[in-house]
Amino acid sequence: MMPLPTAADLVPVFPELVLCGAAFGLLLADLFVDARRRALIHFLALLALVVTALLIGRGMTETPVSAFGGMFLRDTLADVLKIAMCATTGLALAYARPYLVERGLLAGEFYAIVLFALLGMMVMVSAGNLVTLYLGLEMLALSSYGLVAMDRDSKVASEAAMKYFVLGALASGLLLYGMSMLYGATGGHLDLAGIHQAAASSADRSLLMFGLVFVLVGIAFKFGAAPFHMWVPDVYQGAPTAITLFIGSVPKIAAFGFAYRLLESGLGPTSEQWSMLVAWLAMLSLVIGNLLALAQTNIKRMLAYSTVSHVGFLFMALANADDAGYSAAMFYAISYAISATAAFGAVILMSRQGYEAEQIADYKGLWQKSPFHAMLVLVVMASLAGVPPFLGFWAKLEAIRAAVEADLVWLAIGGVVMAVVGAFYYLRIIKVMFFDEPQRDVVAVHPDGSLRFVFALNALALLGFGLFANLIMAWTRAAFA
Repeated sequence: MMPLPTAADLVPVFPELVLCGAAFGLLLADLFVDARRRALIHFLALLALVVTALLIGRGMTETPVSAFGGMFLRDTLADVLKIAMCATTGLALAYARPYLVERGLLAGEFYAIVLFALLGMMVMVSAGNLVTLYLGLEMLALSSYGLVAMDRDSKVASEAAMKYFVLGALASGLLLYGMSMLYGATGGHLDLAGIHQAAASSADRSLLMFGLVFVLVGIAFKFGAAPFHMWVPDVYQGAPTAITLFIGSVPKIAAFGFAYRLLESGLGPTSEQWSMLVAWLAMLSLVIGNLLALAQTNIKRMLAYSTVSHVGFLFMALANADDAGYSAAMFYAISYAISATAAFGAVILMSRQGYEAEQIADYKGLWQKSPFHAMLVLVVMASLAGVPPFLGFWAKLEAIRAAVEADLVWLAIGGVVMAVVGAFYYLRIIKVMFFDEPQRDVVAVHPDGSLRFVFALNALALLGFGLFANLIMAWTRAAFA
């Protein structure tokens, strides 16, 4: 039986408590703040993220701390992931505000739902128990469904939300079924440490392997890995772009934490079996994601299939199943989250009310109309393509190196080939911007100064972090020291 909570249990979860209180506070504040002063809610949401990140950074320690009988873990890995998620969420909110205001979609509950989604992700990456892990996952999932369906007048958004909900419920059921198999196979353990110990000493692993397969299906779905990627293009295209930016970036960081807790903290002794399954999921994601992205004319669908291919690189590093592989996968998750916010931020920058810049043709001649922003978009696409010295190059290099060190040379070669294939559709956008004639009736970029500043900062960060990639790598490696 789990011991009763004590006051000492509240110390490790204090950042989560502050974030939860802030989310409820924003809901209450929205009742009393006039619609013309909604900028105050935006400021308070960003302030909550800053305070939460500072509390996490201040409490960072090399010694892991547990709470609530081991259900909640506070370690360097969780702290690094949480700080990265807070920073990326703040970036997503900065992009979202002008977009949602212009379309009449901005409401106080938007900020509350985003903070609740972040809270679910923070609980998920600190989970030390299957119950905590599933609780955080479902908090994120339910918040995501609500965000996708925010535009109630849009049939496309409603359809995307329904698809997301139905397929998400199916994946959650499969994951829960797999967890029940692990519970039975390990003698009734729910805590990950107990599962790890039981898996190491178990002679009969048939039931354990059965549960492992279902757990991997759940992980693959939450990442959007092939062949469980069917929800990704429809949801990314159907959701408002500001929502797509959020669900396409921050949850990828949390998904890595989710996978690490389950596969390493819980099922580490079976790594010889699950690493090969992850390697094949990586190859499928690389091939399917890149080949289907080539055929897209809608940039949001193209970026959706691109996400599938990037998950392939992340899985390539994860298949290494040691500290070097986990560090590379974590670095890739954080790098991709920054790049994805910039990519969807470019779509927001080019859009305005009544005109959604979702077709690749909408970027024709951007160089002639706004050279500075065309160069920024070039930086973003070059980083996603893995061109040195941008951040995306180092992320892919680390993933390929991890695969080689794990003797998965066939996977590393496949990754290199698919990276070359993937570069084509990113170069197609660059070609359209610089060499095609502009559309005369379309304004170059959004006039909002704050949006332009955030996009410039985001895009230039891909270059800056690329030039000083060792600093981020050292940060991620410290999580596994």
